Amino acid sequence: MIRLCALSVSAEPYRESPPWRLPEALPRAELQLAEQLELPRSLVAVLRRRGHSDPAILEILEPAPAPPPEQHFPDLPQAVQRLQRAIARRETVAICGDYDADGMTSTALLMGVVQRLGGVATAAIPSRMEEGYGLNPAMVERLHQEGVGLLVTVDNGISARPALEQAQELGVEVIVTDHHAIPAQRPPYLALLHPAVTPPGSPYRSLAGVGLAYLLARCLCKHNPAALASSRDLFCIGTVADMAPLQGVNRLWLRQGLAQLHRSSLPGLQALIRSAGLAERPLDEEDIGFHLAPRLNAVGRLGDPRHVVELLTTPSEQQAMAMAQFCEDLNQQRRDLCAAIEAEALALLEADGIAPGVRVPPFLLLAQNHWHHGVVGIVAARLMERFARPVALLAGDDKGGFRGSVRAPRWFAVDAALQSCGDLLEAFGGHPAAGGFTVAPRRVVPLQERLEQRAATALEQGDSAVVVAPEAHLGLEQINGAFLKTLCALAPFGVEHPVPLFWAHNCRVVRQQALRGGHRRFELACGEARFPAVAWRWPHGPAPHQVDVAFRIAWDRRGAQPRLQLEVEALRAALREVVLHKQGRQYWCCGREGGIQLRNASGECLTVPWPLPKDTAPASSARQSSLHPYVRQLAIQAATDLGLAI
Repeated sequence: MIRLCALSVSAEPYRESPPWRLPEALPRAELQLAEQLELPRSLVAVLRRRGHSDPAILEILEPAPAPPPEQHFPDLPQAVQRLQRAIARRETVAICGDYDADGMTSTALLMGVVQRLGGVATAAIPSRMEEGYGLNPAMVERLHQEGVGLLVTVDNGISARPALEQAQELGVEVIVTDHHAIPAQRPPYLALLHPAVTPPGSPYRSLAGVGLAYLLARCLCKHNPAALASSRDLFCIGTVADMAPLQGVNRLWLRQGLAQLHRSSLPGLQALIRSAGLAERPLDEEDIGFHLAPRLNAVGRLGDPRHVVELLTTPSEQQAMAMAQFCEDLNQQRRDLCAAIEAEALALLEADGIAPGVRVPPFLLLAQNHWHHGVVGIVAARLMERFARPVALLAGDDKGGFRGSVRAPRWFAVDAALQSCGDLLEAFGGHPAAGGFTVAPRRVVPLQERLEQRAATALEQGDSAVVVAPEAHLGLEQINGAFLKTLCALAPFGVEHPVPLFWAHNCRVVRQQALRGGHRRFELACGEARFPAVAWRWPHGPAPHQVDVAFRIAWDRRGAQPRLQLEVEALRAALREVVLHKQGRQYWCCGREGGIQLRNASGECLTVPWPLPKDTAPASSARQSSLHPYVRQLAIQAATDLGLAI
């Protein structure tokens, strides 16, 4: 095993970022596709290291058409037929959604399609403050009394057993479309559309709630495509907002939809785009994730989610502008609340002597009665990133208890942890990365103790170290038009297909400036190449003059024309020399013109050519290889750490 020990060449005051873990060098054969298709080798290296085969890489570049959904969802024909009958008879169809962006866009999507097909639809979304998540018996009773005989749940319903049993008792039929975990004992329903019922490997496996709504809408509109107008726009927003994996049809439909999203015929969406300050240009996944989705989610967190449904279904431009301004106001309120709660949470932690890297407990739990439970999840996520620990923030509810939100790094499974604390909780739910619960005040301390114990065990057993892990080396001089064109062909990026994290060796920090909000701006150069760069929430202080930089390629869209910039993940003092440890020996390695110099503890030097010559001699040949495998391995590792290999 070779272990890297970095030698810093800078004495600049700089608070070190986490240690780096560079990728292992790839065999030449793994990069043949780059030569065959004239793709940048660094991008092919990224995809190879993510486990993609040649066919998978080609599928990313050009997604295959969607297969007939009827072959993947057994209940789909029955769901379509029942909805067609309701539309033909002018029955009122209740679309029962959720109060996040996925649920609200799902509700608006299906309502719009039913109405354009000549049917009658109404939105039924529970209040986050008063009713909590999902369909409930009181909603079913109320809708039944209003004459509703058919409900369609979107982004919820599979776990709503009491409500679905109530519907069955009242003779109300329910089509469930949901992507959350299916319980061992399924509730009663007329039909179920769920990714888990599709065959293994199905391209429909990653659909979020809005994806299922869009799928159902496509089938309903098979003979009337005009009624599907703008549905794909809502699919794009809900899919990105819910951080659904960008695989299969998610990737296919999102690529098709993003190109046209800025031309949406929905007045509400156009008003939302304008209020977010987005220019009249094609939008991308970052525009949705950082500008549009937060404005929609702010309403679900702080207000009535039916306002978003109204915004996304109204034909009136005047009403759309008023509703978009309402979203804007609530989003600003959400920002202010998050900033205030984060500042207070950090002050509480500091009072206990807790700071990043200084006596951080295995699990952080904070509770305040006056915090707003609609936004504590956002703040918990920020604290989780800052402290690299699972975080629970609890806010008081109107019943004298607490409602909590949990966010956690990969090494801590939130859903399993809450399950293990079920006897202390009144209600809970979630998935491995996030969850929510309600708890009585007298049980907060034992809950904290149990979660701390579980996190401590996970810290001891798992790989919980925070490291900077670039996926490929990319010199700044290699970032050109051809490279950016291929990078754009790999978009959209998101869950299961993130923006690549590259690293560049020995860059100059030409300029740097601290910005408000804890951010930092840089200008980085290497040779003749020079790029602006930004580091968000940068805690490390001024950077050395010569650095290795881990970065993502992004666009600064604040001006009239988008401008390329690097988003800095981490910096470290540039390495002129690396120390390798192998089989109890030490070697000092540095780059030399045309090769790599290796020096042992006795001061003996060997210069190895780089790139390495091909060694094609068979193992059985009497002729010895010109380069000993031991030396070859040393050279490959040194080249990787010095930025000479991809």
